[in-house]
Amino acid sequence: MTTNRLVELWPAAGIRVRAGDLELRWIDDELLLDLAELAGRGVHEERAMPFETPWARGGAREIAQRVLVYQWAARTRVDRERLTLELGVLLDGRPVGVQSAAGADWPTLREVETGSWLGLEHQGRGIGRRMRALMLHFWFEAMGAECVTSAAFADNSASNAVSLRTGYEPDGRQRVVREGSEAVQHRYRMSRARWLEVREANRALIGAEVETEGVEALLAQLEA
Repeated sequence: MTTNRLVELWPAAGIRVRAGDLELRWIDDELLLDLAELAGRGVHEERAMPFETPWARGGAREIAQRVLVYQWAARTRVDRERLTLELGVLLDGRPVGVQSAAGADWPTLREVETGSWLGLEHQGRGIGRRMRALMLHFWFEAMGAECVTSAAFADNSASNAVSLRTGYEPDGRQRVVREGSEAVQHRYRMSRARWLEVREANRALIGAEVETEGVEALLAQLEA
């Protein structure tokens, strides 16, 4: 009953996207604790840094607390002007990571940029490709997005490969500061026209029929 009351007041809490053994869903407190503990066990190798903000460096408790603080704040940013939607990724019901998307002025632009992380213990199994493909399906097919973008550091071969495998088109490079030094990011872009070209290939990556919940209520809130 508590969940239903929350969804009525905050429709984003009702978002679920399922495809076989893979699920994306709103991060409630119980799932958040599992994800925080997962992140504390490692998100990347010590020598690597896939994020502009090095939130995944430090001790397990420190990293877990950062995840809690970030996700608590992100829950409030689901509105027309600045839409941020963070979804937990579950495989066979087990939390494995987070897939997010954010964009400004949603009713007018209908554009978001995706981001994600996957627990180190779950990497190298093709989950990253599947969860990105499922997120793209959600934004284009359910939410009606016109464009989805992404970015990855030049030395993050896995993330770059996921973007290319799911059909994004290269969209230039940018210089940013990472841990006090200059680093290069590759940018990627997928328009709705491009999505229609690669949709079937992404459905094959997903590997199952996609079911969604809560979309109509969320769109009503964003477009009211």
